[in-house]
Amino acid sequence: MLIAYGDGGLARRLARRVRALNVYCELAPARALAARLQAQPARGVIAAGDGVEAPAGLPVLRVDLDGDVPEEALQRFLFDECGCAREWTVAAFIERAIAQVRAQVGSGRIVAALSGGVDSAVAAALVHRAVGDQLTCIFVDHGLLRKGEPEQVVEAFRRQFRAQLVVVDARQRFLDALAGVVDPERKRKIIGELFIRVFEEEAQRLGDVRYLVQGTVYTDVLESGAEAGHGVVKSHHNVGGLPERMALELVEPLRDLFKDEVRQVGLALGLPEDLVWRHPFPGPGLAVRIVGEVTAERVEILREADAIVREEIRRAGLERQLFQAFAVLADTRTVGVRGGSRTYGAVVAVRAVTSVEGLEAQWARLPYDVLDQISERILREVPGVSRVVYDISAKPPSTIEWE
Repeated sequence: MLIAYGDGGLARRLARRVRALNVYCELAPARALAARLQAQPARGVIAAGDGVEAPAGLPVLRVDLDGDVPEEALQRFLFDECGCAREWTVAAFIERAIAQVRAQVGSGRIVAALSGGVDSAVAAALVHRAVGDQLTCIFVDHGLLRKGEPEQVVEAFRRQFRAQLVVVDARQRFLDALAGVVDPERKRKIIGELFIRVFEEEAQRLGDVRYLVQGTVYTDVLESGAEAGHGVVKSHHNVGGLPERMALELVEPLRDLFKDEVRQVGLALGLPEDLVWRHPFPGPGLAVRIVGEVTAERVEILREADAIVREEIRRAGLERQLFQAFAVLADTRTVGVRGGSRTYGAVVAVRAVTSVEGLEAQWARLPYDVLDQISERILREVPGVSRVVYDISAKPPSTIEWE
């Protein structure tokens, strides 16, 4: 099934409903519909919003901007008019993905980019299920992870997986590469390229490695403009941030999945719930939660503030209700008072959102007492911070991350 859209938000909501009925579907902007159908035939088209021309010879369901399609009408279109089958299930996806990985890599050796997030962990688990000892996981500590995360990643991996793990300390290398860089797109591209170079170096040390596993998901693809006709929201380091020339061929078994579908696959593969339900964390790490230049001092300020945000969210029992909750270090300073004296310190913004897959999000209505505790602790425990603010912006028009 193909959902062609003039309105992206409506199309994504429809995609969730179609996939919930166990029918696979993809999104295509109206201007790219003809080319997509020529390259990849579909059983039918759902036209989401005004300005989508109906393709000849295919069943079409038109949906107005309010998106009010009765469930019975949607099912009748999918199963009666288009003849779709209920084949989009977690078990079927895992079986198909394993077969695709085996067909792609054969007997070749593979390295997996393990970051500690749910996407890379599920991708690694899926590939390990497919090829076993052909896989070596590489964890690069770029110095931009959350507090305690490097240790947690290594411990969780060794407890859960039996594949080989290589840990690379590249903290200073990444900081040096980011020195003086303030543009967020440049940060992402620098980090994306350096990631690949580090993996290529490790692959050369291992010898005869041709493939690199990445936890790329459908949201990354859409926002990076990697699909024809989609605009670029931001270059995810694993899509738009990749270098043009690479020595390794990519293996991306989760590329067609939304975030909640990735979690379902992770649970089906037996991954622990604390890993599967971990809040999403950007590949470039804290570098894109620091507005402006990335320095060791600013990373440490943000790391401590972010740890407080997450601790208080968890203590309040709100972690599962939120898609993400984190701190951002702004590129401005404000006047404050400590011990009766004037200070001129950093501004920390707290960001908490609710969402399904991250393409749209609402700011979370956190209880005032939780916000008060977060602010009080950051101002008391994190040196150099003089002000804490709360971000109440929805996506769109804002993004979840500040950069």
